[in-house]
Amino acid sequence: MSNVWPLSATRDSDGALSIGGVDVRDAAATFGTPLFLLDEADIRSRARAYREAAQHVGASRVYYAAKAFLSTAVAQWVHEEGLGIDVASGGELAVALRAGVPGADLLLHGNNKSMLEIETAMSAGVARIVVDSFEEIVRVADAAARAGLVQPVLVRLTIGVEAHTHEFIATAHEDQKFGFSVSSGAAEEAIRRIVKLPSLEFRGLHSHIGSQIFDTDGFEEAAIRIVGFIDRLRTDQVVDVPELDLGGGMGIAYLPSDDPLSISDLASHVAQVVSQECARRELTVPALSFEPGRAIVGPAGVTIYEVGTVKPVAIDAGVRTYVSVDGGMSDNIRTALYDAKYTVELASRTSTAEPMLVRVVGKHCESGDIVIREAYLPSDLVPGDLLAVAATGAYCRSMASNYNYLPKPAVVGVMNGIPSVVLRRETIEDMLALDPGAQ
Repeated sequence: MSNVWPLSATRDSDGALSIGGVDVRDAAATFGTPLFLLDEADIRSRARAYREAAQHVGASRVYYAAKAFLSTAVAQWVHEEGLGIDVASGGELAVALRAGVPGADLLLHGNNKSMLEIETAMSAGVARIVVDSFEEIVRVADAAARAGLVQPVLVRLTIGVEAHTHEFIATAHEDQKFGFSVSSGAAEEAIRRIVKLPSLEFRGLHSHIGSQIFDTDGFEEAAIRIVGFIDRLRTDQVVDVPELDLGGGMGIAYLPSDDPLSISDLASHVAQVVSQECARRELTVPALSFEPGRAIVGPAGVTIYEVGTVKPVAIDAGVRTYVSVDGGMSDNIRTALYDAKYTVELASRTSTAEPMLVRVVGKHCESGDIVIREAYLPSDLVPGDLLAVAATGAYCRSMASNYNYLPKPAVVGVMNGIPSVVLRRETIEDMLALDPGAQ
């Protein structure tokens, strides 16, 4: 199998795809389609690889970025492999706590945390809160004072680095909602205010330059700029920076041609840049931490769809064949949102038929409901065939909706031939239960 599929992906003698030793035909028959399959061993392996890479370069912590995908099972898997968890809402916090992850292993993000979210995090003993605005400094300080706590915080920086990625997932340039600008002086003013507040403890800085990044240039430039800012803090405010969280954003392979960064190479390169810059400026090297999300869960996930219709449509260039599946933008909005590209294969059988150029589309009432804009599938494709779309573990189920009142798909973990429900399939009854008029 190519590098876009989970580590356990194999083809049986009759050509059917298996993940984690589970035949996708059996999984589809048992749990229905669309269906997300998660290779538990793959997730655990990637979590261990990040922890080991971080330890090798002396980093203090790796937090799994829960926004990629979260359930109690996944939280337990990554925590058992030595990772903390980065949560970005009260809901994600609740799941992590339900999974048994202690507050000391959690970090709270978000650009507009409510007072309830802040208070809940503090009552759970969340280790770090990343502050994102002047209003939030006041909120966190007030909540900590009322609770009789001194809350450790990190300050999120906007450092002006343009990550080589889609504009909607680039997060360190100036014109966007996250963080305190370094160039405007807002970041320095934020720290000046924090160190004067007795209920807050300034623990360090946070930077996240974007997502789905394939080169080290952005991380290196971010590290250089941040160390320069640390040097300025020492001069202007005599403030030490004991911790530096460099966020996540490491890309994964969605297509066989994609070439993602090596975990160990990235960690060692960034750590070396920080160390060299600190040595050049005679600064103490801060304890580093990272926040991979997509890079851990994304490659481990596969979506299984059932083909509903195969429709050749005449166009100026000839014929375009539309293959409609039983899901679409309600379980994968990324193609419509980011023009994301994926790999798809016939999963339920083998075929020797000539390949045909197709567009895989969903069943929603939108012409933009496209799963894969262009792909080659066997020309004998028929309704009832199963398709597998690779690398859908991140930002698919977590961004899913009930558009057109479709229930959200199940998520099933697979390992050693045994499937286990991670999230059960929603039902129409689940959705109607939210509607008072349907009682």
